[in-house]
Amino acid sequence: MENKTILAIFISVFLSTLVYQTFANKQFHALSQLYNAKLSKVSIVNTSYFETPNGLHKAKVVLPQNGQKANDKISKLPGQPYVEFNQYGGYVTVDESAGRAFYYYFVEAEKSKESLPLLLWLNGGPGCSSLAYGAMQELGPFRINSDGKTLYKNQFSWNRAANILFVESPAGVGFSYSNKSSDYETGGDKATAADNYVFLLNWLERFPEYKDREFYIAGESYAGHYVPQLAQTIVYYNLKLNKTLINLKGILIGNPTLNDETDLKGMIDYFGSHAIISDETVFAIRKYCNFSPNADTQSDKCIEAAEDIGYNIQVIDVYNIYAPLCFDGNLTKNPKKTSWRNFDPCSDFYTHAYMNRQDVQEALHANVTKLGHDWEACGGALRGWIDSSSTVLPLLKEFAKYKLRVWIFSGDIDARVPITSTKYSVSAMKLPVKTKWHPWFHQGEVAGYAQVYKGDLTLATVREAGHQVPSYQPKRALALVNHFLSGKPLVESSRR
Repeated sequence: MENKTILAIFISVFLSTLVYQTFANKQFHALSQLYNAKLSKVSIVNTSYFETPNGLHKAKVVLPQNGQKANDKISKLPGQPYVEFNQYGGYVTVDESAGRAFYYYFVEAEKSKESLPLLLWLNGGPGCSSLAYGAMQELGPFRINSDGKTLYKNQFSWNRAANILFVESPAGVGFSYSNKSSDYETGGDKATAADNYVFLLNWLERFPEYKDREFYIAGESYAGHYVPQLAQTIVYYNLKLNKTLINLKGILIGNPTLNDETDLKGMIDYFGSHAIISDETVFAIRKYCNFSPNADTQSDKCIEAAEDIGYNIQVIDVYNIYAPLCFDGNLTKNPKKTSWRNFDPCSDFYTHAYMNRQDVQEALHANVTKLGHDWEACGGALRGWIDSSSTVLPLLKEFAKYKLRVWIFSGDIDARVPITSTKYSVSAMKLPVKTKWHPWFHQGEVAGYAQVYKGDLTLATVREAGHQVPSYQPKRALALVNHFLSGKPLVESSRR
């Protein structure tokens, strides 16, 4: 049995007791699919179609894109305020024979689009939409009002720093689809990395002005797998063909799943240190549970302690332990007053309503095949996840050889993939410290803490941010990404 970890058991127990607070309930629904799948024996998707005796077989991978960019231009989204930058949306085929295509949404930089880098954002789950979260609730140019019909501008959108590309992957997520129904049963890390790579090759054919542009990949949560695995694929083919097909310069991952064993240990420690579970439960977990990825069974006392955790976390939002819950997700006749300082916990409902409007889908050039199901923020048609690496830490260490910038950031009030987990994971890499732990500042306030390791890896926290950092601390998140893209360290203020 493959990696029957205690993490799988805990997730299963947590999910059986959780009260679903929103449509998507963030990424819990998708995580249940992942960790149930990790208990099964299923072979990994074959991605050998990349390989030929002559290297990359472009005849199968890269398709003609003539005229597609012009067709994808979005004139205006329903209820959208005026903006001066261009937006695009549409489908890119990643497997012609299977009829598999990914939906993307692209926003050019507000200024200097010709010189600023290209940044791809991926949400995790697995099975959660980058359109739902990244674009419409986190770092995109707009957010959705409580009427589910109109948008307001995100004044801290990351397209102030870069040209931003969002993609819904794998097939079955959001508007992305496949004509081969079995694709919805066989999602996995390796297949997703392969399809994301093919997506990028084709997208760059459609937008050739970005082929030589500096390129960065960012994401959060289970994108802690997607981002480094896609980066590894890019590096592999650049080296294999001795040619820079994609000009990758670095990766940025937030509150990421990195390493099963330390992710779980850090979650339990965070629950205990923040008085979410009792000292007795923490003690029982540490004494009776086996954190090894090779553990096949757990004791009754371990399972009992896991049930205690499920009982205690069901009444809070583990993605932001201090955030209010959504008790009324109904749309309002008139938009509520909005503030960047207070993220609306019912935003999932507004997003669901907006994305399922026919006029919105037509404006986005989405749902052109008329899917047999509603657009969902998480889950959608994806029903299976057949491979998931227990760790991506070796990949992060490997990137230092290729001089890739690697930044890991963590909202410090997230309990789902908390800072304790991330610190344990980074510590497990045993990297020499270059710049010791220190506060970093933005506009005179402590924005978080950071530590830099030899090999160009930075670990940074964002103070008072939950799992989706740009949702809860948009100003600090924009400051962070500006530092990352410029390569400037998060320096300590001269004030002591």
